[in-house]
Order: sequence, then structure tokens, then C-alpha cells
Amino acid sequence: MTDTLRPVETAAAPPDDPAPPESRTLKRSIGVVGGTLLTLSCVTPASTLFVVVPDLFGTLGTATALTIAIGSLLCVAVAFCYSELGTLVPSAGGEYAMVSTLAGRAAGWLVFVLSLLVVMIVPPVIAMGTADYLEPVLHLDPSLAGAGVMLLATLAGLLDLRANAWITGVFLVLEVIAAAVVAVLGFAHAERGPGSLLSMEVGGAQGGTDPVTAMLVVSGLAIALFVTQGFSTAVYLSEELENPRRNVARTVLATLAISAVIILVPVVALTLGASDLAELTGGDIGAMVTVWSNSAVGTFVSLCVALAIVNAGIVMVIQNSRVLFASARDKAWPAPVNGLFARLGRFGSPWVATLAVGVPGAALCFVDLDTLYGVTGVSVTAMYLLVAVAALGARRGAHRHARAWRMPLWPAMPVLLIAVLAYVLTQQEPSHLLWTGGIAAVATLYWALYLRPRRATRWLVTVPQDVREPADP
Repeated sequence: MTDTLRPVETAAAPPDDPAPPESRTLKRSIGVVGGTLLTLSCVTPASTLFVVVPDLFGTLGTATALTIAIGSLLCVAVAFCYSELGTLVPSAGGEYAMVSTLAGRAAGWLVFVLSLLVVMIVPPVIAMGTADYLEPVLHLDPSLAGAGVMLLATLAGLLDLRANAWITGVFLVLEVIAAAVVAVLGFAHAERGPGSLLSMEVGGAQGGTDPVTAMLVVSGLAIALFVTQGFSTAVYLSEELENPRRNVARTVLATLAISAVIILVPVVALTLGASDLAELTGGDIGAMVTVWSNSAVGTFVSLCVALAIVNAGIVMVIQNSRVLFASARDKAWPAPVNGLFARLGRFGSPWVATLAVGVPGAALCFVDLDTLYGVTGVSVTAMYLLVAVAALGARRGAHRHARAWRMPLWPAMPVLLIAVLAYVLTQQEPSHLLWTGGIAAVATLYWALYLRPRRATRWLVTVPQDVREPADP
């Protein structure tokens, strides 16, 4: 039996919660354009292209573009689920608020832990890549550079969200230019035809060639899903989007479409333009750009990527702080902790929650996090699966007649998505599954021993009153 809560009005704080009611609602200040800029910046196409894609080239070779394309198609179904649930339950809690409302609080808590795991690990991992792309002009230790990026992102996260939308928008233009340069140069220096995209080959030992099996592609889908994962940021920003009933879906779907194009087109160009399979498998995109042009262009692209990483750090800190803020407002922690995380600063941002995610992120830059890429892929896949399960309940009971964006082909779409994602999970590395499962087990104990016995006063997932009714244009 699930402890399902229907959305409720913004409640007054119970006696043991020191946070006043007015501190529990974020300021609505951005539209579709600002939300899309922030969300695209969280996808950070250039950072994904230059940091994550090279690892895929190393294991999937010429099948990398195909794997990302399949992952993007799966993400369309995921985006439909997010769009419907995000307009039905527009909360800064994102996935956990949606799943708690529609599938029960226990499931929502598990989704919260998975989402927090993803958003806490990814920023420092990407931030540590800054040093590699500043190498042409400045030599830095990767850990120190990553920590600096995380602290800078934390300071920016304390500002007003509208100001951050403009900051990240400028950086986003630069990273799109970098991706466009890679695409143009790759196509201009094509060494093979489009058929190579289906050749399923990867560089082997001593200059040989190894086949890429279907199982390798399925295994790679967990990372491919992570490649465009940031479109979910639109749901986290739903409390700060104007007219969320309309704009959440627009932002989610627009972001997925744009990011898929920005990432996939350069990947195709790189696959066609690499001089040989060994160069493609090596995944040194900066070196390929330099060979195709000159060192000045290579340096320009590298600096754009470094800025893109800073941009991603800013948006990820913003997103993560909103998740932590919402969890405190929904009383996931002991009362003193809830009071701290729910506080808003002079710019309307949850400043304690921002520091709580940014400062540990800087510390994590001094830890070897390479193996956590696999854990992140498992967490993202499991989180999407639970969101799809929640989507099956989006048209039951009181939710049936609620005014929200509705996905096509329901319920076939979420059912198919559940089946595919469950199969993808079975093909992941056992160690990654064990790490994720262990963290989920600890979270389940916290739920069973602390939250569930206090279910009348803890983990009360709510939707702020001002977003429950649609605001027509």
C-alpha cells in the first residue's frame, strides 16, 4: 500500500518547522526563452560533446552516433512523461514531486535520492574537465580548476534567476558556436561516407578493428540517455516559470530537440571526418579540430568548451539547490535542517541550499569520480523508469480531469518506455548496479525508520497554491 498524497494547498508551517510560509515559494520570473536558455545550459551540449562523447567513441567507435540517436528517441518518450507530469505537478521538487503525487511517497523518496545522486556527482566530474580545455593558454591542476569552477558557479547561483538566465545565455551561444565549428570542419574533411555510421566498428589493440555488438550499444544507452538528460531541468524550474501549465511542456520539448541536434550533428561529422578508426576511437576532438584547421581555431574551440563547463556548473548548482530547497519545504529532514534549506536570500534564491550543494561539489573535485559515470547512467535510467511508472497514474481519479499538457499515445508510450529502460538496466555493469542499489537501500532505511513513522509531519509533498490552477495566456 502506497502513502499517496494528492496535491494540497501551500500549507502553513507546522509548529516544529521554523521556516515561515512566505519563505516556501520561489519567485516566478522567467518565460520560455529564459527557461530554455537555463535548461539548455544544463544539458550543456558542448561539455557533453567534448567530455562525455569521447568516452563513447572509445567503446562504441562508429556506432556512437547511432547509440546517441537511439537514446534521443527514447528521450522523446521520457520528455512526453516529464511534460505531462510537470504541468500536472509543477514543483521545484521535479521528479520526486511528480512521482510522490502519482505513485506514492515511498517511490517519490527513492526518485529524490536517485536525482540527488545524479545532480551531486555530475557537476564536479564535468568541472574537472576545465583544465584540459584551458591547457592551450594556462596549465592548471584538474582538481583545483574543477573546485574553482564549482565555487564560481555557487556564487553565481546566489544571484537572481533572471540574471543567471542572461549569463548562461551568453555562454550558451559560445558553446553552440564551438559545436558548429566542429561540425563544419568534420563534414568539410569527411574521409568516409554515411554508410560508416552503421559499420559498427571500434579501434582495437595494435591498430586492429573490433566489432561493436548490439549488446554494447544497449549497454551504452545508459550513458546516451545521460547525454541529453538536462532537459528535465525545466521541471525543476516550473515554480519560477511564468504560466507553467503551458511553458513547462514547451521548454522540455524544445530543449530536447535543440540539444539533440547540437550534440548529434557534430558526432556524425566527427565520425565521418576522423582520418582513421584509431583517431576516432581515441576521441581527442581538440586534436582533430587543430589538424583540420590550425592551432588558433583549436584554442578558440577549447576556450569555448571551458566556458561551457563553467556555464554547466552554474545551471547545475541552480538546479540542485532547487531540489534541496523543495525537499526541505516538503520536510524531508529534521526540523532545524528543513528551516535552513528552505531559506531564501535577498535575490529570491535558496542561498543555504545553494551553498550546501556547491561547496561539497568543490570538495568532490579532489576525489576520483571516473567510475561514477556508470553509477550516474544507472541512476538516470532508473529515475526515468520510475517517472514512466508515475505517468501511468496521470489520468486516474482527480488527475483525470486536471488541466495539463497531455502526451500522445498514452498509456502505450510509458509502458513501452518502462520495458525498454528495464532491459537497459539489466545490461549495465554489475558493480554500477550494486553501488546504486546500495545507496537506494540506505535511503530506503531512512524512509522506513524516520520518514514513514512521521508521515503526518514529514515528507509532505505539496504543490504551491499559485501554480495549481492554469494561467491562460
